[in-house]
Amino acid sequence: MSNKSSILVKDADFNVAQGVITATANANRTTWALDAQWLDAEVLPEKTGWKTAWTAYENPATRTTAITFNKVEKRKKYEKSLRMLVKMLQSNPRVTEDDLRGMGIVVPSSTRTPSPVAADAPDSDTDTSVIGRLGIGFFERGSKHKKAKPAGQHGAEIAWALLDTPPTRWDELVHSNIDTSSPFTLIFEHDQRGKTVYFALRWENTRGEKGPWSEIQSAIIP
Repeated sequence: MSNKSSILVKDADFNVAQGVITATANANRTTWALDAQWLDAEVLPEKTGWKTAWTAYENPATRTTAITFNKVEKRKKYEKSLRMLVKMLQSNPRVTEDDLRGMGIVVPSSTRTPSPVAADAPDSDTDTSVIGRLGIGFFERGSKHKKAKPAGQHGAEIAWALLDTPPTRWDELVHSNIDTSSPFTLIFEHDQRGKTVYFALRWENTRGEKGPWSEIQSAIIP
């Protein structure tokens, strides 16, 4: 794809392009530290919806006004997520220019604006409204917008662990995930309910450089 937005206009071209982008992103979700939950919950289901609608539309013998309308609506919905995915890939320091070109995605200017290393740790809050799930929201310190990230920050690293006693060092938080969109959600088994999760957060900029850790916090698994 050579157009500025990386999303082609014609449905047939769009269909081919989206397949390459999503298949490559899905295959490299771990290597590129992509938001797996977002991919599974939004992008891939919307891709399935688009493919079903496009397949129905492709057959002129069975094409109806309703089928055409459905195809248009499915593309509108899917394209929003796909554009967001493209932007994430373009700004992700783990995705090389060759990776982008291989997916047909426009490579941003070779002279990238330096991204500052965060001076402060994220502020955070927790959501225990769903049994067996802990939502950890993260946002810029002092911000009223609960999903705001500091300029140049790709996402937040969340380190966590289930421990019997409060940890005194960050390296005791043995699990770690990078999330690009707040909130980050941990899912637990039934027998883990009532246990204490300890966690800390820090920002990661678009070059993969880390800011300082927050204080170690805790929450009870609902």
